[in-house]
Amino acid sequence: MLDGLRPISTAACPCKICGSPAPLFGVVDFHQSCADIRGVQFRLSGLPIYYRRCGNCSFLFTDAFDDWSHEQFKTHIYNDEYKLVDPDYSDLRPRENAGAVARLWGPLRRETRVLDFGGGNDTLCTALREAGFAVAVTYDPMVPQYAVRPAGKFDLVTSFETLEHLPDPLAGIRSIVELTAEPGLIFFSTLLQPADFDRQRLSWWYVGPRNGHVSLFSRQALTLAWERHGYKVATLGDNFHFAFRKLPSYLAHLQPVLAASTPQSCAA
Repeated sequence: MLDGLRPISTAACPCKICGSPAPLFGVVDFHQSCADIRGVQFRLSGLPIYYRRCGNCSFLFTDAFDDWSHEQFKTHIYNDEYKLVDPDYSDLRPRENAGAVARLWGPLRRETRVLDFGGGNDTLCTALREAGFAVAVTYDPMVPQYAVRPAGKFDLVTSFETLEHLPDPLAGIRSIVELTAEPGLIFFSTLLQPADFDRQRLSWWYVGPRNGHVSLFSRQALTLAWERHGYKVATLGDNFHFAFRKLPSYLAHLQPVLAASTPQSCAA
């Protein structure tokens, strides 16, 4: 039994991104996870988790966990069984992402201050420091060793597979922006709703309350969320994204990548 779940209301509530009405969209069992696609399934919990979808920006979210504390999330979701629903979390994914950062930043690594927001166990930053980054700091409020908000601002803020876990995504984005230097760059990942989402609905594999996936973005919702802070978003495929106000001159070598991946409505 999960304590503290917000009671369900059949009335539409404001979208967490744009404020438009977001009616109920569907329901899944709490134990539905992203590991289902790997054939790993938990027994049904019997606890329904309702998701809402905004009629304007298509943001998909559940407010079931909006009243939870960090401790409740750690007890019921980010516990010892979390590795079963996200086996790549602790090592494989952060090392691969660190490799991507190192390739993109190349000779700038010794001059670039990096913050990994939502970085978990510091694996990504450890790999960056080993690759020659002079400053690579992990910040994750869910992990006691890295829960202290760092001082200062950072040239590069990474945040991989984090936004979908935030019950208040705008507050999370605001925290990321506050830690980013001006000019600076944010490199993050979160999977966007696929083109056939209206057919898949909540059977889409990325809908996983057991993973803590409570905020699932459409391209429009992601763009709107960052525009509130004056940031443009450039998307590489459907998962990796850059956010920036103005591209720093020392990152001019990234301009072709960003130009090719920035929607025309957001282009500089």
